[in-house]
Amino acid sequence: MGHMMTVGNAETSVQAYVSEPAPGPFQEKPKGGLLLISEIWGLVDHIKDVADRFAAEGYLVLAPDLLTDIGMTPDVAAEVLEGLADPDPEQRSKVQPRLRQLTSPLHAPGFAEKATAALAVCFDHLEGVPALAGRVAVAGFCFGGTYSFTLATREPRLRAAVPFYGTCEFTEEELAGINCPVLAFYGEQDKALVDKLPLVKARMFGAKVDFEAVVYPGTGHAFFNDSTPARYDSAAATDSWQRTLAFLERSLSR
Repeated sequence: MGHMMTVGNAETSVQAYVSEPAPGPFQEKPKGGLLLISEIWGLVDHIKDVADRFAAEGYLVLAPDLLTDIGMTPDVAAEVLEGLADPDPEQRSKVQPRLRQLTSPLHAPGFAEKATAALAVCFDHLEGVPALAGRVAVAGFCFGGTYSFTLATREPRLRAAVPFYGTCEFTEEELAGINCPVLAFYGEQDKALVDKLPLVKARMFGAKVDFEAVVYPGTGHAFFNDSTPARYDSAAATDSWQRTLAFLERSLSR
């Protein structure tokens, strides 16, 4: 359904997967634009599939490839995920150094600025489509959830943000830059995030952000990813999908 294209300008450009809704008899234009940010595994088939699912619901979706430059290609991601899913603990431990090597650039000086700049040109691309102007949202998973929060703090034209199990370590003053409603999803067993959620809620309240957090009991990190059976939770994934579609419908039709 989708295709790859280059988005950006002379200063900042990024490869992205674009999935467009099929024209329907009663729909003259897309319901809105959606910037979809991947997990740490990059632009794998699962993310393309999610983009296609949103497109089937009427959204024009752009999913940028932010991680190939650090070596997280789909082939490498598949290799690491296969190792992490191995039933043998020894085999799982063997892949950890490779994972640390791949993810260490995320913490290097300049990575966040480069990623944020890439997201900015992607947002501008969607916002520049006449049928989408003023109706662009962001959604993301894990790494992408974290950067969904980031984009929301920096882009006042954003109409909605849907971070799935993303980190939000912004101050109340930084969160005051959010100009759209935020619907965030978490798994109860994802302690690193859930333990900090009360502080996030307090800061969001202080910043006067329309923030809703949904925590699914008995689930952990990456519960939406149906390509990782050990983490996938069908009930939570289905419910969060339905909530997301309803939230985007409300937010982008205002």
